[in-house]
Amino acid sequence: MIFDREHVVGLGTVCRRRATLLAALASVAACLVAPGAANASEKIVDNPAKPQLRVDAKGRAVVSWTKGGVRRHAAVWGAINARHPDPTRPQVKFKIDYSGGWRRLGFPLYKTIKNRCGKYDGPWIPWAVAVCKAPDGSYWALQSFRRLLPNLGLRPWLAYQRNRELHLSHWKGPIARLEVYADWVQSQRWHELFGRLTYKGVGVHGFETLGYGRPGDGYGRLIYLDTYNSALGAGWKRENSFLARRKATPGHFCYHFVPRDRYSWYPEGPRRPAAHGEKYRLTGGGPGVTPLVMTRVQGLADYDGGNPAHLAIEAEMNELKRTVVGPDDGCMGN
Repeated sequence: MIFDREHVVGLGTVCRRRATLLAALASVAACLVAPGAANASEKIVDNPAKPQLRVDAKGRAVVSWTKGGVRRHAAVWGAINARHPDPTRPQVKFKIDYSGGWRRLGFPLYKTIKNRCGKYDGPWIPWAVAVCKAPDGSYWALQSFRRLLPNLGLRPWLAYQRNRELHLSHWKGPIARLEVYADWVQSQRWHELFGRLTYKGVGVHGFETLGYGRPGDGYGRLIYLDTYNSALGAGWKRENSFLARRKATPGHFCYHFVPRDRYSWYPEGPRRPAAHGEKYRLTGGGPGVTPLVMTRVQGLADYDGGNPAHLAIEAEMNELKRTVVGPDDGCMGN
């Protein structure tokens, strides 16, 4: 059953092998991840004040912000949209000059730019700070997102975990699509989310993964999962983050809500409970320099085998999962 689809964007995977079936299910379905490199759109700066976006008619943008009491400027150009996954070609990437244009353009674009940033009429953009339409019909967006929140619903204990990253994107045409469905697994004992991240109908995925699940190339994209009113506490909590997968149906993912151990580098404490919630918010990284996308999904009640509605949902989702996910052993447990 699919619920309330909305577009959005968003770390990699550290698999922890365990002897028990429950832990094995957790590790193969969506392995825990540690903070990785920024991906999707392009990060400009952390924790800026008064961010501003200006765009000219030549495909260039100036992002301005205040930090430490000083007004700063970045000139940005050279990329739009995204390439589909291709191991022989690098993904598109902005050219960024943090001197405002002096170093790489030879003049202060931030002073001379003629702003042609028009009224935005494109798709809904989550976490938006500024969005506009350029004279050529392309779109630019600034988004502010807390990407590095600790997993497992823990409160930040390091300064960088509280950062609000400012991301810039530039695109024309459709943005990424994040499909998400709610289900139950493992004899219907545990709650599950599964889905797929696509761009123009093609699954989004990378070809290499670095340590701690970080994308190892410009194509890998992470999905950040927040759960609402769960065993982790009231309100929105960052449950986990994981890569869109390459095998089976490219761009797919599945996530099982089971009890999880903390990372070895996290503060010591008890195991974290299964964190299925009233609803979920997933933010995915769009490929190339396309924006972050988001989907919200309503949670399910605990499974009741005597409830005809639950039986119908389970049958429908099992069939849909075979199409959306494909034959991936890491998504076992229907």
